[in-house]
Amino acid sequence: MEGTENLMCRSGDSFNPWITSSFQVSCILVTSHIFHVLLKPLGQPGPFAQLLAGVVVGPTLLSRISKVKDFFIQASSAEYYMFFSFLCRMLFMFYIGLETDIPYVKRNIRVVSMVAGGGSILACIFAVPLLWLLSKVFNVSGYGFTFYLLIFTVLANSASPVVLRMIAETKSDTSDLGRLAIYTSLFNEMSCVVIVSLLTAFTTNAKFFGAIIAIVFTATAVFLNKYLSLFFNKRNRHNRFVTNSEIFIIMFLLTSVSAILESNGYTSITCCFLVGLMFPRECKTCRTLLHKLTYAVNNFILPVYFGYAGFQFDITNLFNKLTILLAVIILLLSAGTRTVGTLAACYYLKMPRSESIILSLLLNMKGNYDLIIINTPPVTGKLWEEDIHNLFVSVVILKTLIVAPLVAVLLNRDVCFAHYPTTLEILNPDSELRLMACVYIPRHVSGHVSLISALSGCQTATIKPYMVHLVELPKKRKSKLMYHQLEEGDQFSDEEEYGGNDIVEISDALNSFISETKILVHQSKIVSPFLTIDQAVREFAKDMRVSIIFLPFHKHQRIDGKMENSMEEIRTINHKVIRDAPCSVGIFVDRGHTGFQQPHGAPSVQNIATFFFSGSDDREALACSKRMLMHSQVNLTVFRFIQTNSSIQNTWVNNASHKDEVIMAISSDGEEHEIDNAFVDAFYNRYVAQGKASLIEKHASNGVETVAALREILGEMYSLLIVGKAGRRNCPLTTGLSDWEECPELGSVGDLLASSEMNNNGSLLVVQRHQHSEADDDFATP
Repeated sequence: MEGTENLMCRSGDSFNPWITSSFQVSCILVTSHIFHVLLKPLGQPGPFAQLLAGVVVGPTLLSRISKVKDFFIQASSAEYYMFFSFLCRMLFMFYIGLETDIPYVKRNIRVVSMVAGGGSILACIFAVPLLWLLSKVFNVSGYGFTFYLLIFTVLANSASPVVLRMIAETKSDTSDLGRLAIYTSLFNEMSCVVIVSLLTAFTTNAKFFGAIIAIVFTATAVFLNKYLSLFFNKRNRHNRFVTNSEIFIIMFLLTSVSAILESNGYTSITCCFLVGLMFPRECKTCRTLLHKLTYAVNNFILPVYFGYAGFQFDITNLFNKLTILLAVIILLLSAGTRTVGTLAACYYLKMPRSESIILSLLLNMKGNYDLIIINTPPVTGKLWEEDIHNLFVSVVILKTLIVAPLVAVLLNRDVCFAHYPTTLEILNPDSELRLMACVYIPRHVSGHVSLISALSGCQTATIKPYMVHLVELPKKRKSKLMYHQLEEGDQFSDEEEYGGNDIVEISDALNSFISETKILVHQSKIVSPFLTIDQAVREFAKDMRVSIIFLPFHKHQRIDGKMENSMEEIRTINHKVIRDAPCSVGIFVDRGHTGFQQPHGAPSVQNIATFFFSGSDDREALACSKRMLMHSQVNLTVFRFIQTNSSIQNTWVNNASHKDEVIMAISSDGEEHEIDNAFVDAFYNRYVAQGKASLIEKHASNGVETVAALREILGEMYSLLIVGKAGRRNCPLTTGLSDWEECPELGSVGDLLASSEMNNNGSLLVVQRHQHSEADDDFATP
């Protein structure tokens, strides 16, 4: 790459280019932060502020001052800007590859490719007449095909980093539409890179040989990173992160390969993205890379990169009627081809109109690969004519500056991002399940990963679990050590020291689980005073759009089988979370070795029982059970408790199959009674009738008979009991059970099952359903 060579000061430079470039980076960062602070209350995201900062610092405004221009723009400035852009581009494309949700892309590859291809096909067609027009205007000859590729890229390309940051800053990156926009722009941009590179390679012998070299080096980097990550993971078995020197080796390898590709005339963005995409996820190395890159990419690398893009724009280049006319024509063609093509694809896929409009506008973002093509010489040793270069740079920057504010307004006000399925009852069993499991100490991990393992048994649906370590923030914390005096691996943020050795033990347990089951668990940590940590839990659940939160019980089982209070603070936090939770909540009472075990790789089948009395909480408990029964190592039996004098008729036949066990008791009337019956009917027809579960009725007339029936059922070996928290108003079946209630957060039945008097060796999951909202109807199971 030219930008990596000849970085010494030239004779024509009035100042040292390193100093001017560093000062320019500082100016862009400061200006972008100022604009971000001013525009954020108006709903404008970071990329818009950063592009605007580059425009202000560039020739459009500040650099029009002669002294500023002489300082910033020198003889060798272009090479330095290219070098910094190369480093930024390499790091954020590698980071995007690491963050890519591969299961989502696999599930939605058809939708992603069709939406991305809709606009690209039209761009390919309309680039031909535009090529004829611009060739006549600028007298282009000798490299018409390269000029066509430039026009095609400007019309078709979507800047994935801009789309990614737009979606992330509006907190829409966990929604279906937000993820579709991110991966559609990625697919579109990578397709443009591959198409342009292949066409260039097949039309030039030297480029064809370079393409082979690019493929070989990319494959080599992927292979080496895979084995280096595994090796570093073994070396740091007892640490949470790998060392800085090991991260340096990986980054040096990536930089070397990228520089070789750039020096051969190929962009390195595809290589960096593929290396990140193929990087092993289930290891400490990936966690360390994400930990180090996330802050740097979002707060330094991307702002500088977007600022440099805006810095290239000079509004004086548009002080010409012909240039303005051509810019308007290109802008209209670019917006028209991308918008019409995307809307057509969305219409074919039967997507909602509001989502289609937002998606089409998001894919109109420019400012990454198109700028690379514009700054790439059409032939060796010859740059694009200044008029052509300035015209296309102006089109790319102007289009993003025009579209970005409009998209931000639509993203902030559109209801499709604000609502998501907050209960399991309304979530289709074949849809993705997003859950959040909270742990305080390593003892809590085994039970929660067992739940995650059981809920991930469905082959047609995926699960996205988040394991969140809740750590108390101490009041005061002092350290007399300076940064350079810290031990190797301790040079992280101060927050990383909170949690002590528990962090390492939790990470090791998760690493073992991920390696064994291949279920990717996203690990996070919340550090907050226990008085307000429940607010952080709720905010995290909202941001991640989870449908259920699993909380640990404040007691644990001793060796003698008795329950002992371990952390009273947990009970208070559970009360607060349950009271204002944005989704359903489950409290898990772990019984250790005698309780529920991880189904994946288990030598024996796990028998589960779910108790259904009546009400929304019991329906949510049954919905959770439906997810678990899809696991091959889970047996679920359904028991329905019915009041003896109830008018409910026995409409089910006991299924002798012990594939599944669900214990359910219903005593309700009116509308709630009809909803319960309809839900159980649907469960029977879909699972019990097909032999996947068993449904057994138990009759009782009061609380005493209910307790006797529960004792009889507990005599059988069940490793997990599931029950709803409440929702049984005026239910004779549970009358009197709350008289000796010790833990009201478990409900009357849950508290009884968790008590030591019941002689229950199985774990217990008590579920509380989130209050139903009208917006949830869109997610309801048909």
